[in-house]
Amino acid sequence: MLAHAAAGPAGDLGSRASDPAVRGGWTFGEGRLVGVNTVATAVHERRFDGDSSADAAATRSGSTFRPDIEGLRAVAVVAVVLFHAGVPGLDGGYVGVDIFFVVSGFLITGMLWRDVSTTGTVGLARFYGARARRLLPVAGLVLVVTAFVSALLLPPLQARDVLGDEIASALYVGNYRFALHGTDYLAADAPPSPFQHYWSLGVEEQFYLLWPGLIVGAAVLVRHLARRRGTAATASAMPYVLVLALVAAASFAVSLAWTDTLPPWAFFSLPSRAWELAAGGLVALSAPGWRRLPSTVAAVVGWAGLALLVLACTRLGETTPYPGTAALLPVLGTVLVIGSGCAASRLGVGRGLSLSPIRAVGRVSYSWYLWHWPVLLLVPALLGHSLDLSGRLGAVALSAGLAVLTLHLVENPVRFAARLRDSASRSLALGAAVTAVAVCTGLVLLVARPVPVGHGAAAADLTVTAASPVATPSVDPHDAEVQQLTAQVQTAVTQSAATPEVPSNLSPSLADAPADKPGVFVNGCVRSWLEVGQSECVSGEPASTTTVALVGDSHAAMWDPALESAAEQRHWRLETMGKVTCPLLDLPITSPYLGREYTECEQWRGQILERLQAERPQLIVLSMSRRYGGDFGFTMYGPAWLDSLTRVVARLRATGAAVLVLGPVPDPHSTVPTCLSAHLDDATACSPPRPVAVNAAGVAAEAAATAAGGGQYADLTDLFCTADRCPVIVGRNLVFRDDNHLTLEHALALTPVVTALAERALATH
Repeated sequence: MLAHAAAGPAGDLGSRASDPAVRGGWTFGEGRLVGVNTVATAVHERRFDGDSSADAAATRSGSTFRPDIEGLRAVAVVAVVLFHAGVPGLDGGYVGVDIFFVVSGFLITGMLWRDVSTTGTVGLARFYGARARRLLPVAGLVLVVTAFVSALLLPPLQARDVLGDEIASALYVGNYRFALHGTDYLAADAPPSPFQHYWSLGVEEQFYLLWPGLIVGAAVLVRHLARRRGTAATASAMPYVLVLALVAAASFAVSLAWTDTLPPWAFFSLPSRAWELAAGGLVALSAPGWRRLPSTVAAVVGWAGLALLVLACTRLGETTPYPGTAALLPVLGTVLVIGSGCAASRLGVGRGLSLSPIRAVGRVSYSWYLWHWPVLLLVPALLGHSLDLSGRLGAVALSAGLAVLTLHLVENPVRFAARLRDSASRSLALGAAVTAVAVCTGLVLLVARPVPVGHGAAAADLTVTAASPVATPSVDPHDAEVQQLTAQVQTAVTQSAATPEVPSNLSPSLADAPADKPGVFVNGCVRSWLEVGQSECVSGEPASTTTVALVGDSHAAMWDPALESAAEQRHWRLETMGKVTCPLLDLPITSPYLGREYTECEQWRGQILERLQAERPQLIVLSMSRRYGGDFGFTMYGPAWLDSLTRVVARLRATGAAVLVLGPVPDPHSTVPTCLSAHLDDATACSPPRPVAVNAAGVAAEAAATAAGGGQYADLTDLFCTADRCPVIVGRNLVFRDDNHLTLEHALALTPVVTALAERALATH
């Protein structure tokens, strides 16, 4: 399940996941995940057909305006906005999206039902014209403004990715783009997008496209059955209730399954969210029953619903698998509040929600939602630093001001323009024009913001030559070889640390870096979160009598190119066994991605240990990320970590194998390609100081723990850092493809050193 899809960060775009302000973006990295519940508005109308003013007493169809629903919109948007701002105590404020979905389902289904019950069909042109007039002008305005500001403020590489989000959001398919990113483990720790909140507008638009067809289809079916029986079709809501109930049941089943197996798709997609919209629709179709509730009962029901919403906002959090069963809390709460409002009750919750100040917030909720997220993300980029709580609240206030201006200058004038209200075709043409402008804006800015390329002098390849033989009997030749090769790399690292400009022949290029990954990440050798077992991933010389096993998480897999090259040169059989965010250490582990105990990791560990005991390789190379935090149930370099390392090394040594533990690579503390794209003339701005990038005390403790278990430890720090700094470019090689994994090219360049380390370990076998 999802560990929580909370909304996006309220602070600096480059904030770490440990920052309490960071709540966004599907960000996955080895040992760090921030699931992001970026919540969007459900943009329902003030009246059922979306054309009346806020104070209209009734619509043309005779529907009574519901001021309490306007107030409920205020509750939803305030919960979302304050959650995004990182206000303490509202860890579940992301449920505002569920409130909006239920409200939208209630209002739209009610309108469609009235059409079909009185005319036998739905006025599709009028329906879609009203939606276009209501939603698209404001959404398009925010898209265009945010796109321009993003292109100006964000690093070029990030800006280009964000502009892709803008185009997808303008076409209302951004939710599926974000779902795809969320399921790509190596799309990891990318900063959240200023357009990520448009995911639920995508869900809404897809709902608007499909819902009328569902209602019309049900009407056709009712008429067909009536003709077969030789009776007149009735205006009963029951057939539609049955259809929506089936949709809700199927969607809820999908939501439960995907929350456990495909969390990003469960969170972002219409199939897993349709049940929430259907729940609102069922309230609309059963409104006569709700109206018959006694006043006292209706009051109790409404206040109970509000209590459930408060409970959801305060008790749910980032670690809650979502939506899944947890979404029942806000959905049921919203259903009870809306349903109770169908019955007049002097003491009901609707009286409080209908207060003028609350309704005023509800009226501005759509525009406020659209503005608050990009403001929270882009203001830190403008100021050059992250925001504290007071700064984030100031950004929220700024977005509220923009929302008020947008309401009065754009939203209401367009929405109530007589020429548009009287012509569905003109409304649809307006919507198409707004969409075209938003898409073209993204395309033009992509051309204006080209792929960043280094313009420094071309740099030489990182070339590590064979070490000279050592004739001194007192010096171990393997130690001497490792030292000589390390010294060659250190010389190149020192030279690169003094070179500020990004070379013109950087490899891989900044644009290609995100796709630069070893084949083991795509051929099944590295198991994903839910996968267990291990396929036969063999390279080198399969028939060799010398077997080397590379085992660990993605930080083990990133060394596969170097060890595969070594295996080919030394005629070894290399077996790669990896699983994301799953170190081989025997520690209880929780998956922030799944939001629960990581049983798949524990099962995989057992399977790998049994396999190693059965196959008895000559050398086991163990590697893992050192970025695991407390959200995994343990911390790096702590007593539990070190004790587990000793136990695992001893257990692996008991198989008869030599054990080599690879130390950590430096932590660059930024997404390196993105950072460099903004500092083409000063790569040192992206190269962290050595004490920041490397935990020297932790490395020393791991070395001692490995030795205690009978293994060898390779401190890799000198392969990456000078005494002062850890450059992110060495020679012409880009060192990191993201914020923690090596590029394939740089791993291959270090093959001679890795080979020497493996041979030294094998010499002790």
